Amino acid sequence: MKKIMLILVLLLQGCFSDSDADYDYGYGDGYGAGYNTTCKIRSTMIKGDWGNKDYSKGYRAGYSDGSYACRNKD
Repeated sequence: MKKIMLILVLLLQGCFSDSDADYDYGYGDGYGAGYNTTCKIRSTMIKGDWGNKDYSKGYRAGYSDGSYACRNKD
């Protein structure tokens, strides 16, 4: 019975979104895109999960920080 409960708990964990992880993923994507775009380095492949508000919020913050970092790198 304990094994079944453990399996159910592990399966249900995959059903819920982790807002911190989504924000962090979006921030990383945004930072890379902002830095690379502003510095005209290259295009950046991103997840683009725009339907996820945490990802989108992180992306916007990361893009701004990445762009700022490029403009102030010297």
